[in-house]
Amino acid sequence: MLSALIKKEIRANVFSFRFAAVAALVLIVVPVAVLVLANDAVRKVDEFSMRRSEIENYLKSYAHFNRLRNVVQPAQPPLPSYALVRGISSDVNIEEFDDDPLPVMFPLIDLTFIVAILLSLAALVFSYDAVCGEKEDGTLKLMLSNGLPRAKILFGKVVGGTLTLLAPFLVALILGQIIILLTPRLAWSGADWAALGLLFVGAALYVSFFFVLGLFISALHHSSSASIMTSLCAWVVFVLVLPNLSPYLASLVSPAPSRIKVGRETARLTDVDRDELGQKLVKERLREFYKKYPALTKNSFGAEAKARAEKDPAFKEALEARTKEVQAAWDEANRVQSAKANVLRDDLARKEEAQSKLAKTFSMASPAADFSYLAADLTSTGLRNRKHFAELARLWDRAYWDYVRAKTAALVKKDPLTDWWNSPVDVGDMPRFEYKEESAGARIAGSLPGLGLLAGFGLLAFAAAFAAFVKYDVR
Repeated sequence: MLSALIKKEIRANVFSFRFAAVAALVLIVVPVAVLVLANDAVRKVDEFSMRRSEIENYLKSYAHFNRLRNVVQPAQPPLPSYALVRGISSDVNIEEFDDDPLPVMFPLIDLTFIVAILLSLAALVFSYDAVCGEKEDGTLKLMLSNGLPRAKILFGKVVGGTLTLLAPFLVALILGQIIILLTPRLAWSGADWAALGLLFVGAALYVSFFFVLGLFISALHHSSSASIMTSLCAWVVFVLVLPNLSPYLASLVSPAPSRIKVGRETARLTDVDRDELGQKLVKERLREFYKKYPALTKNSFGAEAKARAEKDPAFKEALEARTKEVQAAWDEANRVQSAKANVLRDDLARKEEAQSKLAKTFSMASPAADFSYLAADLTSTGLRNRKHFAELARLWDRAYWDYVRAKTAALVKKDPLTDWWNSPVDVGDMPRFEYKEESAGARIAGSLPGLGLLAGFGLLAFAAAFAAFVKYDVR
């Protein structure tokens, strides 16, 4: 009996105009979106390779420790999954707006957008009249008069309607994967395919939630026109209002200082104030130093002083001592001002982290946000990957500064009179940053809460739909 009800729902949906419209839309939009994103991903791979090559060429001739850190910033390469989900790692740089404003004004459509927006709306279009529409046609009363249990009728509608929606999406997804396979420079790994399978499960749970939500709303109304208006209002709340409202609510509950204001303050502390303090400390140290080494004068610098040092060991010793005094003064100035700046940075980071967590918690009341987090985390394009990348960058940064300290110490030991901080050096042995994507197991484990939330939303919607359908008056 249940299988017959499911087949009936599938037949009724497949031979309807809305199925033809949704199927045509999905079968066109998904492959085209994948094709565009795949080409864009290849372009980004080329640009990334070119940037790395340019940096390596720069380091061969202009590597100064004073500017090196800004040149070798850790960067994440474009991932193969970018051909499917853009995530937050693909945000457009607003500075490029004047060169190409279209990506800022009209961002590319990806799988997350297709599922979260198009399929959720299609699910409501399929189900808004599943109960009240059949009541208007008289078919619902006929089924109940033949003794069919309401639970089986409802379950048959859910399964039949969801399968009808997912079938064209699955075909379109397969076409998209064929496009990815035909793009040789986007080599997907086994982890990427596993993530895609779990992503489809999440999409199925998300679509089924909205289909059941439409059933619930349909069971609350006795006319299709009223049901479609309520369904659209519910869709706007769940898909548009809740995710976009959550950051503003979080900023009210847990405010954070302005990044621009903190940036200006830290820049002042580590630039202007540091220079003033450094010059003051240098004067204080050298005032006592010149009393101990009267052979030196304030003008004993440059090539002339270096040439004299090669002939006069005592003068060379005095120069080296003065270099150490000056460096110690600037080290102290950097330490003091960096500590002040770090207090502001740490306070900003702590408050921003608290605000972000609160905003995410608020937004998870929306299944659309839950699916977006799930898709981004599975494809390494979301907040989880941002934390993973930050940890890799932190480890590399520690290795980089260990290298700089060891390298400068060796150079100073070899030639103490050269300012190695501002002189070209060979950094061919410097550790390079290499990004390693998070393992498939870690990504899947991180996605389980999102899947659980989507399943929970679906169960709650089904319970509400069942309660409303049981009491529904078919007369």
